[in-house]
Amino acid sequence: MKAYLILENGVVMEGKSFGAQGETTGEVVFATGMTGYLETLTDQSYHGQIVLQTFPLIGNYGVIPSDFEGAVGVKAYIVKHPCREPSNFRSESNLHTFLSERGIIGLCGIDTRALTKIIRQNGVMNGKITMSPPTETDLSEAKAYAIRNAVAAVSIRAVTKTGNGPRRVALLDLGAKRGIADALSARGCEVWSFPHDAEARDILRIKPAGVMLSNGPGDPADPANRAAVETIRVLQQSGVTIFGICLGHQLLALANGHSTEKLKFGHRGANQPVKEISTGRVYITSQNHGYAVVADGSSFVNVNDGTCEGMDYGSAFSVQFHPEARGGPLDTAFLFDRFIERMDAHAAG
Repeated sequence: MKAYLILENGVVMEGKSFGAQGETTGEVVFATGMTGYLETLTDQSYHGQIVLQTFPLIGNYGVIPSDFEGAVGVKAYIVKHPCREPSNFRSESNLHTFLSERGIIGLCGIDTRALTKIIRQNGVMNGKITMSPPTETDLSEAKAYAIRNAVAAVSIRAVTKTGNGPRRVALLDLGAKRGIADALSARGCEVWSFPHDAEARDILRIKPAGVMLSNGPGDPADPANRAAVETIRVLQQSGVTIFGICLGHQLLALANGHSTEKLKFGHRGANQPVKEISTGRVYITSQNHGYAVVADGSSFVNVNDGTCEGMDYGSAFSVQFHPEARGGPLDTAFLFDRFIERMDAHAAG
């Protein structure tokens, strides 16, 4: 069946639908990963967004539930060629069935390179997918769309506990990828996950050795995040060791008086070069974000555009990229070890 994408600048692209049928509106962003499409689809940081994969063939190793990061985060999915007959001994389904069962609209067959160029040249913009030729009403809906209260939509609702070990870590769930808790558990941590609106006193009540601030969706400066920023400020003042990733990095920066800005088209992929200032070493990282911290004294910077990729406040530190790197490089997994070392050093006095 024919399907269409209309961007808020009026550009219309015709393709074919796969997955679920219907219509949806969202912010259109592109991801450059050649693999890791399952992790992309189940990353809550994509909440409210229509994700375009720049790599042309997606779905060739099927659907593998053990690779999921959580529930589906994307509003819709755009690829050039979705593989209908995957080949992988771990595969349990195909991309079309996966999207259909979850009510996620797919669009294929369009010129994905041309669409990527439009976003790179003009910046991220909203769009609407429809099953019939778009109208002025569809264009108006695309222009009016905005992502609001994103963290509240994806955070857990109650405290949960996973893993066992000598160190207790409180994970503030802002839309956390499963890989973060897995990385902590693998290093001997008992992980207590808290909802985004948990108060600092409730988190400190369990006497954590450290606090993990997770990834998540939306604008970090959204007024809806002010309570979480205040919670982080109080946690930092308590002296507990803190490690933030992605949105957690941005909210920690806001709690320290810095600001954030929206990037033209963001960093979404598995090949972003990042330089650690203290050592001069460059790491290849997995990233997914549309906003960046504006601050002096970065501990890491993006080699391509010079944006802030990390901050170190002493007892608290954070990075913009994903060291757990599901579907990406593991160059910076040592940052979890650094978190463990700082927790142990603080406990030793």
